[in-house]
Amino acid sequence: MPFVSKATGVALAKAAALIGTGVSIAELRAGSDHDRAGVLPAAGDGSQLPPGAAVAVKEAVLPFSRFRTPEGRVVDSLLGPEMRSTGEVMGIDKHFDTAFAKSQLAGNNPLPTGGRVFVSVANRDKRAVIMPVKRLVDLGFDVVSTGGTADVLRRNGVETEVVDKIADVDGGRTVLDLVEGGEISLIVNTPSGGDARSDGYEIRAAATSVGTPVITTVAEFGAAVQAIEALGRFSWSVTSLQDHHERLASLG
Repeated sequence: MPFVSKATGVALAKAAALIGTGVSIAELRAGSDHDRAGVLPAAGDGSQLPPGAAVAVKEAVLPFSRFRTPEGRVVDSLLGPEMRSTGEVMGIDKHFDTAFAKSQLAGNNPLPTGGRVFVSVANRDKRAVIMPVKRLVDLGFDVVSTGGTADVLRRNGVETEVVDKIADVDGGRTVLDLVEGGEISLIVNTPSGGDARSDGYEIRAAATSVGTPVITTVAEFGAAVQAIEALGRFSWSVTSLQDHHERLASLG
């Protein structure tokens, strides 16, 4: 409710409280009483935004870097059913891509505009990541991968540097070495089972410790690629929520 209220400029909690005391929605729309004036828009129910309305993206703030296991290791950043967020941030812009980029920056997970991206995904996701990875290559990124993911990418025309899995190290450098050495600027790792799950834990924990952004779903990866491209093409400015709400009101 707080997020939607800020994004739309409508005080939903106040409206709900007034409705709970017997005030009708029609009265809140009319705003005949001074205390109720402007509580709800004169028309519409929020399902249709006016042309030109901004896009608001919410991002949870997840303090994984603050926590350690009894052995002193950073905890895994993979989400589960537990409540782990300590707050939320909002990115607002005319378009989704820049709004998403802002939300990541505000959530202390800024997206890179270059460098090396490590990609290792579950079998179910291998086909889905081909086009986003290709777009990152077009944007100047180098790709690092392991095992089956590397095979799929190379068969689809993506030049990929292959590194050892942590569980299969044979004397060469592993992805963990690259992450801990600050040589990876973005990690795409969708979890699976067995050794891959163990590798994923190590990789995500290492990324958290050095501040490398980690993406764990294909949907988020697609949004991140859009945002990375926007970061290289557009600049943005900062405005207040009050100015944002005034602009929304002017759009009707």
